[in-house]
Amino acid sequence: MQWRNSPTCYGAVSQALHWLVVILVIVAWLLGILGEDLPRGAARDTGRFVHILAGLALLGLVVLRFIWRMSDPPPPAETTALGRWADRAAWLTHHVLYLLLIAVPIVGVIAQFARGDALPVFGLFELASPWPADRAFARSVREVHEVLAHALVLLAALHAAAALVHHWVLHDRTLMRMLPG
Repeated sequence: MQWRNSPTCYGAVSQALHWLVVILVIVAWLLGILGEDLPRGAARDTGRFVHILAGLALLGLVVLRFIWRMSDPPPPAETTALGRWADRAAWLTHHVLYLLLIAVPIVGVIAQFARGDALPVFGLFELASPWPADRAFARSVREVHEVLAHALVLLAALHAAAALVHHWVLHDRTLMRMLPG
């Protein structure tokens, strides 16, 4: 398998970054939803730590994806019977996905600081909150974080559904270009 993108498919680096982001989004979202259902104490604390770790890793991977994408442009979109409106919809979807992939973790960091809590950075060190705890503000920011996270997962699901439509209905290589082998 080639490392870099070709005119017909994504390379190993692009594929790996894509699927790692997918895994981290799922892990962070599930822990965000189910974290409060974990038993208080070590289990809940671990769940919150992994949620934060996944969010920070996600932010780092998105930055890496941007850098990689600038040095290794993606292959051109498959031509389909759907025409230019589908190309525009795909372009808009990708850009909104990238925006949400950045916004959700940043708003999560703000929520952590708004609670007055330090931010654990991969278990290596902690960044102290730059301001005192403000419960009302923290609650508001957390709600924004949740809405954005749900929007991200919904848009990602639509993105995945579109890839499946390309594969099973339109019979093009859109999905296969992002799969290894």
